[in-house]
Amino acid sequence: MKLNELHDNPNASRNRTRVGRGIGSGLGKTAGRGHKGQKSRSGSGMKGFEGGQMPLYRRLPKRGFKNPFSKKYSVVNIGALQKAIDRKKLNPGKTISAEVLLSAGLIKRIGDGLRLLGNGELKTKVVVEAIGATKGALAGIEKAGGSINLIKVVGNQPVENTRDASEST
Repeated sequence: MKLNELHDNPNASRNRTRVGRGIGSGLGKTAGRGHKGQKSRSGSGMKGFEGGQMPLYRRLPKRGFKNPFSKKYSVVNIGALQKAIDRKKLNPGKTISAEVLLSAGLIKRIGDGLRLLGNGELKTKVVVEAIGATKGALAGIEKAGGSINLIKVVGNQPVENTRDASEST
């Protein structure tokens, strides 16, 4: 096959219908918009209008509550930390913080801080800096001989609070 032999399949594309181009076209005069009224004019957008009937978005009840003060934490399991250490993406000798995890590709965004979860098993001694951690995560880090620096946030300012994983939160 050569470039000059390339062509579309039959009926693969249709020409655009040019409305309002004479009575013989089938869509002349009013161009399929009917006579008068708001919908026949240009620029009329009546999304959700149902001819005076109560629109669907107003017939349905409102549900739920969206807390404007909710926090969006980045979460990491301790098993994921171990996998990253095994793959040489994290250096266990340095403090592991949200910025380090972001550059290693373990989290997509920092958000309001890092929270550790206890899923998986940690075998390497590490020092982790996070906003919060579950009891399982604290136990896993303690078992491996590491420690966690829990950062307390007062207002918008982080205040560092160093703890060993053996202390409960």
